[in-house]
Amino acid sequence: MRTDFDPRNLPRRDFYRLLNSLVVPRPIAWVSSRSATGVDNLAPHSFFTVASVSPAIVQFTSVGVKDTLRNILATGDFVVNFTPESLFEEVNATGTDFEPQESEFDRAGLTREPSLTVGSMRVAQSPAAIECRLHSTLELGDCTLVFGEVTHIAVASDVLDDGGHPLVEKLRPLSRLGLDEWGTIGEVKEIQRIRASDWPREFRPREQ
Repeated sequence: MRTDFDPRNLPRRDFYRLLNSLVVPRPIAWVSSRSATGVDNLAPHSFFTVASVSPAIVQFTSVGVKDTLRNILATGDFVVNFTPESLFEEVNATGTDFEPQESEFDRAGLTREPSLTVGSMRVAQSPAAIECRLHSTLELGDCTLVFGEVTHIAVASDVLDDGGHPLVEKLRPLSRLGLDEWGTIGEVKEIQRIRASDWPREFRPREQ
């Protein structure tokens, strides 16, 4: 038995909360930007992914028009800062609807760090930062998809292995779930993808 939900018959907020509880876990783009008047903004956006590999483009969605979107349209750049478990309280705090003239860096006690290729500041406490120049935007309904071409990535050396690969057990990423729920790394599983040429006659999942 299943329960059916029709977006045409539910209030927008109710269906939004339902969708958010099923599309999980969601990585978080902790976006820092700078206003035209020089105010450093910082906010978490949980609709975030890689949009293109070559050129390297990341994408996040602004639900409604907020300071982050206004700043990026005004200055043309932003930074996606990694959200580790150790900064859980700070990440949550920067989701507060402060006035545009207030900086979330200051309100959450975070340190600014100059970026290498863009004007927006990085979060010094974050283990990784993806610097981006605005590539384009796309309006869909009440949301705006923001595409940023990656101009530089800076990663703390102590979360990399000897080959320069980021170690997830050291990054300890946060993710968003439904309602006020957040996810942490939990158990990490590894499995290789099966090539078609190696596919067994009878597929049998491994016992858990």
